[in-house]
Amino acid sequence: MLVIENLSISFGSGTKKVLATDNISIHLEKGASLGLVGESGSGKSITALAIMKLLPAQAIIEKGKILFNDQNLLQSNIRAIADYRGNKISMIFQEPMTALNPVKRCGKQVAETIIWHQKLGKREARKQVIELFKKVKLPRPEEMYKAYPHQISGGQKQRVMIAMAIANKPDLLIADEPTTALDVTVQNEILDLLNALKKEYGMSLLFISHDLGVVARVADEVAVMYKGKIVETGAVQQVFNFPKHPYTKGLMACRPPLDVRLKKLPTIDEFLDGNNSLSTEDQIESPAERKKIHQKMYAKEAVLKVEKLFTKYPLKKNFLGKTLTFLNAVDAVSFQVYPGETLGLVGESGCGKTTLGRSILRLIEPDSGNIYFDEKDLLSLSRNSLKKERQHLNIVFQDPYSSLNPRMSIGQALMEPMQVFGLYGNNRQRKQKVLELLEKVGLKAEHFSRYPHEFSGGQRQRIVIARALTLQPKFIICDEAVSALDVSVQAKVLNLLNDLKKEFGFTYIFISHDLSVVRFMSDRIMVMKDGKIIESGDADELYNHPQNEYTKQLLAAVASI
Repeated sequence: MLVIENLSISFGSGTKKVLATDNISIHLEKGASLGLVGESGSGKSITALAIMKLLPAQAIIEKGKILFNDQNLLQSNIRAIADYRGNKISMIFQEPMTALNPVKRCGKQVAETIIWHQKLGKREARKQVIELFKKVKLPRPEEMYKAYPHQISGGQKQRVMIAMAIANKPDLLIADEPTTALDVTVQNEILDLLNALKKEYGMSLLFISHDLGVVARVADEVAVMYKGKIVETGAVQQVFNFPKHPYTKGLMACRPPLDVRLKKLPTIDEFLDGNNSLSTEDQIESPAERKKIHQKMYAKEAVLKVEKLFTKYPLKKNFLGKTLTFLNAVDAVSFQVYPGETLGLVGESGCGKTTLGRSILRLIEPDSGNIYFDEKDLLSLSRNSLKKERQHLNIVFQDPYSSLNPRMSIGQALMEPMQVFGLYGNNRQRKQKVLELLEKVGLKAEHFSRYPHEFSGGQRQRIVIARALTLQPKFIICDEAVSALDVSVQAKVLNLLNDLKKEFGFTYIFISHDLSVVRFMSDRIMVMKDGKIIESGDADELYNHPQNEYTKQLLAAVASI
């Protein structure tokens, strides 16, 4: 069904020319599924965009063919491609916030593609959309139809995108990181759904991901990409159980293990250099070591105390604008965080994790409760007093693209908070500090003058992590800080966050849907459901002996991937 032959795509010209894909060839048969695996920036998404003929204007196709049912898509005109897009070939994009129109209701955006390709009326299209929302496990489908993208969680936005992609039962579905923003239980449901749709419609699937465990669930064959080239191909089980290329071996080793706690995660660079020392026994952290650390930590006074916190959202209003019903997004939540601790917060998409994090920082105003930071009541502070405290409290947002100003270069974005608080004397010193931070998160000095759209999703995530560090805060809330990163960069960033914690004595609340990552990072874990904390305790103890049935379901879902 799909044949890519010797495709080379470049950006730039002369000495600055960079090959995004370098002479790659892919074959995908009807009804089959192919996993395309590799780091951020390896050329996976560019390959997918080339199939859809959605490459950015500055991209140059040096050579190659893309044949879909023997038709060369690269030679097709815009009208022919418009008939294919969303119909014969559909795509789930990597970043749902930027792929969805912010001024249109979610349901109407999905209905558009049904009306266009199936020539249906609005009422019939609406019925189909509601059924699709049920199929992709969106809660309250009728309300989701009317909601705008900013009113729903990141995982829910991703599910809207999936509903849009499968609306017209395409022959080829390109899924570009379709489960990145989803919690493990919904991720499993979506993977099962994609497998079922593939069988039901005889659909071919090109599944792009940095998560090898996810790829193993949906793909028959796998192609591993590295720096624009395909370095290894074969049947999924063959490649994953007996990887040949050092890069593939590194990808397999970078994900936090479930059975032991490592002091540091191995990185791909070590495998490529042939010098992996972090997989040895001495890197396993013993329970005795952890107990010693915790005894010192929990003997101190808590740095953050949250007491009976409520944050409500209006669900339904009458014709006078009076709110009739509320959703308790944060429902009587109480907990403490100790200096130098990493407190993990897990739960399904929409459970209230992000709202809780933003409520603590008063980015969303809570309705009631108490929040004490260094014994100061944050809810009683004036705007000016709160601004001073914000130098010590920071957040890494879930969606890196929407949290960066598209009109500011990366250097300006990182220098801005330093200027606001008058740090580092002058702009020359601030620039030097920014260059150091960029290097710390795996970026280069040359990135200083570039703009957000010039970076991949994983690179943008590293930029917002660097920005959170600019003020050297005492307390950082990491809201899905590594969810958009490939496993190799994820390993580097997790190691970095732990190193910074030791170096500067940072305290973290680490929010994630990935329990293996949370367990690696956290001293304690809280499990959240429907706005409430339903279970909390030592990370290893909670993982090995969960008490709540919901926690058991989450852990079972992780184990199945």
